[in-house]
Amino acid sequence: MEVRFVPLDLARLDLLRMEVLALPFFEDERPLKGPAGLCDWRLCGALSRLLVGGRVTGAHDEVTLVPGRPRLPFEKLILFGEGPSAGFDAAAAERVTARLLTTLTGLRLRSVALSLPGRGSGRVPAGEAMRWFLQGIAESEELDEVVIVDDVEAQRAMVPVLEAARRRVRVVRSASEP
Repeated sequence: MEVRFVPLDLARLDLLRMEVLALPFFEDERPLKGPAGLCDWRLCGALSRLLVGGRVTGAHDEVTLVPGRPRLPFEKLILFGEGPSAGFDAAAAERVTARLLTTLTGLRLRSVALSLPGRGSGRVPAGEAMRWFLQGIAESEELDEVVIVDDVEAQRAMVPVLEAARRRVRVVRSASEP
């Protein structure tokens, strides 16, 4: 799986040519922040209206499909509820990641742009969020490409975690070869 990064900036998001942007968010995160907040702004508050109307809450296991076009380059936005921010830990990140993978697999997607679980509001440190995400997708071979949307400073913290995981995979592969 290829992992790359895109800065948290609408102009850079506009350059992505992916079908889906996956946006995890907490049920007590109001207004939406990070990539979800940017998308809400571009959609003239459409996501906020869903929240205010109670059609979307951010509760655990909630998954909501929202059209992205024509205001965003993505055909679909998928909102993933993370539950309350206070209880978010490695186990919660694993549940959100598993639900994300199940949803994307069900949609038969091989490439996706996303915000890492816990990162939309910046509640979880970037390196930790990357570590949790990589643990959650370690056994998955469903995705060919993941584009992580986050600010540049967070990306700097994620890269060493990603590189360490890649080194571990190479060591395991070379040890298993004859």
